[in-house]
Amino acid sequence: MTLLLASVMGPDEAAVVLAHGADIIDLKDASNGALGALAPDVVRATVAAIQGRRPVSAVAGDLPMDPDVIVAAVETMARTKVQYVKVGLFPGPGRQDCVRALASLARATKIIGVMFADRGADNALVKVMADCGFAGAMLDTSDKRAGGLLDCMDVACLREFVGTCRDYGLMTGLAGSLEAPDVPRLLLLAPDYLGFRGALCAGRDRSARLDTASIGIIRELIPFDPHGAAYQDSAVAKVDYRLLAARGYSVDPTGDAAATDRIFVRDFVVPARIGAYARERERPQNVRFNVDVKVRRAGHSVEDMRDVFSYDVITDGIRIIVAQEHIAFPETLAERVADLVLRHPRVVNVTARVEKLDVGPGGVGVEIVRERPADVAEVRQLYPAATRQPNAAE
Repeated sequence: MTLLLASVMGPDEAAVVLAHGADIIDLKDASNGALGALAPDVVRATVAAIQGRRPVSAVAGDLPMDPDVIVAAVETMARTKVQYVKVGLFPGPGRQDCVRALASLARATKIIGVMFADRGADNALVKVMADCGFAGAMLDTSDKRAGGLLDCMDVACLREFVGTCRDYGLMTGLAGSLEAPDVPRLLLLAPDYLGFRGALCAGRDRSARLDTASIGIIRELIPFDPHGAAYQDSAVAKVDYRLLAARGYSVDPTGDAAATDRIFVRDFVVPARIGAYARERERPQNVRFNVDVKVRRAGHSVEDMRDVFSYDVITDGIRIIVAQEHIAFPETLAERVADLVLRHPRVVNVTARVEKLDVGPGGVGVEIVRERPADVAEVRQLYPAATRQPNAAE
């Protein structure tokens, strides 16, 4: 289960994201760099206001890679009684020394090491953090004006980071100017949490006021258990289940349950390690993918990312699959693509065509059609009373 981390600047904002279903409340000064620290008194007051209803993290600050400075900042923030302290690990010769200097503190404080996708993230540092007792590692971006996480690092590299963290038993998070369209793409990687600030604010300005409608969109894009005890005090407990309707768990009883749309990816070419011959293991080959997906139509007009099946899920999924290992047969590759797409509850069937382009004057390959089993594909009205009603203007 991927959690929603919401960054706030004090008790008032914490109350807003708490009421709208944030899983982790993160404290930072959003007007002061990527990891600007708040005053300890503000952090302490926020922890007191939350009263243990959610885990709380706080950043130690945008600091130089000086072990003494880093240790002092983490000690200060740990005294506020937050559950996690996030420390920025910027590139430089002192970075590993800073991690090792925190080993003694990590025995009593849950420390999250933050690397930056736009400033020398290094998977080798994950092992050092694990050896020093860190609780987790995450990727963020340093320059919030230069694009988001997926502009700085592709999904295959992000998958490798998440996998490395998992191998070493570290909690893992992804952040960095994330937007609503990023959510379904990053959920493919199954990080422990996704972190947001700008996407939750008016006008996507990370220093502006929080916007409850924007929070609601992000919250509904990340799966959650609205009946869990942790959410009985929040607006999530009163969610209108529109996302569930969009995903096929519920339909408008007055609509056409059989109505579908077709999402497609055409002529998507990527290098892949594929082929049964020994010589085909020596270098990647160009492979062309054509994928058609039939998805159940939402019972209302498309308004935002909650209402669509993103084609990025297909292209990112292909990138992730081909990056994993050598695959002997196109049939195997096609099956893996189809299986990934069919995991989305709205998908009815998928046609996956895989062609090897480097074996001769034309393309050769395979096309498969796979359908969701009928007993799974049946749409049940789990929450019919909550289905969104059209406005008078619709």
